[in-house]
Amino acid sequence: MKRLALSLASLLAAASVHAAEWRTSWYAAPMPSWGTEFALPTLMPQALEAQTVREVVRTSIGGEQVRVVYSNRYGSAPLVIGEARLAPTRDEESRAASSQQQNAGVQLTFGGQRSVTIAPGQAAISDAAALTVADRQRLSISTWLPQRAPLTTFHWGAQQTAFAAPGNVTAAITLPNAQTLSGRTFLSAVQVSGSAQRTVVAFGDSITDGNGSTPDRNLRWPDQLAGRAAGVAVVNAGISGARLLSDGMGEKAVTRFEQDVPAQPGVDTVIVLLGINDIGWPGSAFAPKEAPATAGAMIAGYRKLVAAARARQVRIIGGTLLPFEGALQGTPFAGHYSPEKDRVRREVNDWILRSGEFDATIDFDQRLRDPAHPSRLRAEFDSGDHLHPSDAGYAEMARAAASIAKEARHTLGEAKARVAAGVAGE
Repeated sequence: MKRLALSLASLLAAASVHAAEWRTSWYAAPMPSWGTEFALPTLMPQALEAQTVREVVRTSIGGEQVRVVYSNRYGSAPLVIGEARLAPTRDEESRAASSQQQNAGVQLTFGGQRSVTIAPGQAAISDAAALTVADRQRLSISTWLPQRAPLTTFHWGAQQTAFAAPGNVTAAITLPNAQTLSGRTFLSAVQVSGSAQRTVVAFGDSITDGNGSTPDRNLRWPDQLAGRAAGVAVVNAGISGARLLSDGMGEKAVTRFEQDVPAQPGVDTVIVLLGINDIGWPGSAFAPKEAPATAGAMIAGYRKLVAAARARQVRIIGGTLLPFEGALQGTPFAGHYSPEKDRVRREVNDWILRSGEFDATIDFDQRLRDPAHPSRLRAEFDSGDHLHPSDAGYAEMARAAASIAKEARHTLGEAKARVAAGVAGE
């Protein structure tokens, strides 16, 4: 915990110095890896060595300068970044996964040096690179890992294909002999300096992380929100499998909140959509021996997040939990849903909407549920697993969030009155 505290202190210091100019335009929340004891595999190699990793990201806002952040948050050994380069991807409108980029890109430096060693629990921010990037532009970040780099820090299920190739080929237009990766490695943020007005963080689980959306298309609901909220930096701090009250796939919400929300430069609003895994996991293959969640315990967890946000003067918006009848049915994870679990979900949603403890609320449940069968997602909004929305479902969530995400802090009182149900301002 001491290492994490030091890492947070350094990031918060950087955020305060550059709050007026730097904004996080893209983010992947770091999470600790796990072993075979957990029900899901990481689907990633245990380590990378003498390889170049190329990751494709899409900005939410543009700027006149750019820098990147690498994280060794959960590392047990120093992480060596031998070289890093950034370039626009080739074929901006392509829907297919590709390692191609437009040119050799720009060299990134760290304190004027081409390489950097990141201590366990720490992060490294590159120097500013004079590269103008546009809103919602795809970029390729290529990272040379000359020494063995265990993937103890990574991001699972990125909905975006990455590539790893032997040798230092960071400047190559196309990576030769590349293998594909289904998750993120150590790259955690792309920050820009420019004209962004505000920063909104989407803090959630796999529904915020975009599971069920079409891979390599940037159709998660925070991606689509970025297209609707001009001048607003949208930070996706979703982690698949994340929970409100317990660790699992990622640390519990209150533990990771400080680094994933207040550490983002210029953040003024966080949208919280968390809790469905707390309800669904107990009694399933994810947590077979865990006691059922209660609405009382979850409400206490939300109150901790509200207090943490208020302590940092960040506006906090509560999102209602989506319906999930039939979730993961016919898979090894059957048992995710039951009528008893759904009663807890409804009780929690009622508290989110009626308690007045959040600064505002967005009723995602009302927007995506089947009116004729409210414990289920509407068919057109269902990805097929009855838990995660489809591309159309994520578009509907972005519509629900857009009006309140664009509200300035000084109009918060009006926002609460007009958007309490998440249906105004379309």
